[in-house]
Amino acid sequence: VRVSDTDKIMETSAIIRTMLAGVRKKTDYEILVPLELLNQAEHTKRIFNIVLGSIAAISLLVGGIGIMNIMLATVTERTREIGIRRALGAKRADIIHQFLTEAVLLSASGGVIGVVIGIAVPRIVTHFAGMTTLVTFWSVALSFAISVAVGVVFGIYPARRAAMLDPIEALRYE
Repeated sequence: VRVSDTDKIMETSAIIRTMLAGVRKKTDYEILVPLELLNQAEHTKRIFNIVLGSIAAISLLVGGIGIMNIMLATVTERTREIGIRRALGAKRADIIHQFLTEAVLLSASGGVIGVVIGIAVPRIVTHFAGMTTLVTFWSVALSFAISVAVGVVFGIYPARRAAMLDPIEALRYE
């Protein structure tokens, strides 16, 4: 069956289904509408993107918690150093800046490794599987920016904790 107006494809297929259901007792026929198949593929793609986005968000959260834990351990290990710096005149902002810089460098180095893997894997897939893959500049830039942002967001708490240490108590710490 051909439909001259594409806006009436779904309506026409529903009419044909109703007519055939009334005439045939057994469903020994199949009605395929390419538009329905396309809509179904779009729906599947949307679900797939949501699942992948959720996995990426969970991965970023886990990575951020890992960065925060590493930075908290660093603050604990360097409590005496923080006390000395504060006793010598370093302001709280200087301590925050130091630890935020370390957190950003940590996450940026992870971001660089992720970008390299993110560029290499599609090229390997293209080479060996023969499937065309596409990596855009914006996806690489966005990935790296998110990586650095995770370092900033999850580095704030350890940096503030380091800056809030009492210099006298930090110097006594062993």
